[in-house]
Amino acid sequence: MRSRSPNSSLSSAFATLWPTSGVSARGLKLTAGVLLVAAGVAACSPTVTQRGYVPNEDLLAEIRPGIDNKDSVLTTFGSPSTISSVEGNSWYYISSIHEQLAFYREEAVDREIVAVYFDENENVKQLGYYGLEDGKVINFIDRETPTRGKELTFLQQMFGNLGRFGDATRADPTPGL
Repeated sequence: MRSRSPNSSLSSAFATLWPTSGVSARGLKLTAGVLLVAAGVAACSPTVTQRGYVPNEDLLAEIRPGIDNKDSVLTTFGSPSTISSVEGNSWYYISSIHEQLAFYREEAVDREIVAVYFDENENVKQLGYYGLEDGKVINFIDRETPTRGKELTFLQQMFGNLGRFGDATRADPTPGL
């Protein structure tokens, strides 16, 4: 009786799972190349993220200026994304779509804003619809506070204290002072 080596049983199991008969090295290289290109193309596709909520056109048609009030808007649209900080007479429903490609910065590709303006009696005065093209870039204050002293490089910071350590005996032996 012949004894079988463990390697032969492993190779026969491998051959049953992945038969290699009729497959050439060139075919394997071609398949690997196609898979590599497909993975590269998939890695370069943008990641799309949607944030926020804007009511659809059917819900917008239900709101009638002069008739509806804050309670009916809240019931129809739900909670607003934000409320104006001045007297709270404007509610904003904001939705935006952002794309990010690989490691690049995320970029807004679409934005919809529905603004609901109320009068002093909390009735709907007007509806406004704004898009990404209506937005304005706001420059925040980009001034820097000047600091006293000199700018040190990394190496100056690392080696600047070498040789500045005094004697082990101090006039005032109180630690921390």
